[in-house]
Amino acid sequence: MWKWMVRILVVVVAVLAFAYLSANKDTRNLLANLPTDRNVLFWTVPQRDAAFRSLDSIPVLAEANVIEAGGTAFPIPRGEAISIPMNVGIYMREQRTAGLVIIQDGKLRLEEYGLGFDASGQWTSFSVAKSFTSTLVGAAIKDGFINSIEDKVSDYIPNLKGSAYDDVSIKQLLTMTSGVRWNEDYEDKNSDVALFNEHTAEPGVDATVSYMRTLSREAPAGDKWVYKTGETNLIGVLVSSATGKTLSAYLSEKVWVPFGMEQNGSWLLGSTGHEISGCCIQASTLDFARFGQFMLEGAQIDGKPVLPQDWIASATTRQADIGYPGKGYGYQWWTNDDGSFAAQGIFGQGIFIDPKRKLVIASNSNWTKATDYNTVGAQREAFYKSVQAAVDAEAN
Repeated sequence: MWKWMVRILVVVVAVLAFAYLSANKDTRNLLANLPTDRNVLFWTVPQRDAAFRSLDSIPVLAEANVIEAGGTAFPIPRGEAISIPMNVGIYMREQRTAGLVIIQDGKLRLEEYGLGFDASGQWTSFSVAKSFTSTLVGAAIKDGFINSIEDKVSDYIPNLKGSAYDDVSIKQLLTMTSGVRWNEDYEDKNSDVALFNEHTAEPGVDATVSYMRTLSREAPAGDKWVYKTGETNLIGVLVSSATGKTLSAYLSEKVWVPFGMEQNGSWLLGSTGHEISGCCIQASTLDFARFGQFMLEGAQIDGKPVLPQDWIASATTRQADIGYPGKGYGYQWWTNDDGSFAAQGIFGQGIFIDPKRKLVIASNSNWTKATDYNTVGAQREAFYKSVQAAVDAEAN
């Protein structure tokens, strides 16, 4: 047996060596910078440049499930290039943007790439995945797998019984108002968000559930908003438990195939086999934009709704006060008081949707820091407003 394993290892090393030697200089630089540890938050910028386009194939990370696409892609006809009162090239360099797509009124108005990335590649979503996960909750309610968002979480995840989550509703998970204590500091190696994916689960218990049920309460359920990636991972476990399907299979069934994503996607798995539902969908920037278009068009397939009536209206409007003027939090969507809403992920991932202007902006980037709302974050907000102004100028 050991001789067979050695032969396989020799072949793998030879293939990787050939790929390295035969690649062009840019590709060799990417291969040389692949990280060798799992701590994504503390990788170097060159390591992230290399890794973010291939998280599902990095050996040190968990395995991934494929999100199967169908045979026909949702068409996005090219429209006239949009005239934005901002230098897009400078903006992309300062944002370290890999992919930027603008769809307006169903037409592709801008498609640009950087960092050696292109339309054929796939970039990771980070917390953009949260909005996909919440949408699957709506689909599971529509399909009858979940009765109501007022149900208790522990009714669907029995291993949470007796913990601080015993009295928390699905809605409170969706709006991140559970009142359970959590630290989401991306620069603190001892924060919950840095530690929970490395947690060793008790036998027979999902890793996220095992970690989250140890947490204590800091406020009554429903009283306090605190951003918690771990709770989105609980939502994913809940949907999988309720439907009896992996999140990847259910997303493929409800959206990826019927709406017409062009490429297969993938979703990273945690150590106990569930998708990391608060993170880590790999897809093309165009397919992220297609998901925005799916939401913009009312989440319908051939005129039939995938989600319950009024789900989108509730999910994408302020359900929780985040302490920032003009903004709020819905069901895993960031909301704006002007009616627009967004999915956002660390290091500059985003899907911005403005129903009034029939506008979708999808972007994938590698910011130098996980979050930096006063610089690149504010610049991205300014870009969104600049595109909105361009659409308004055309209308007038």
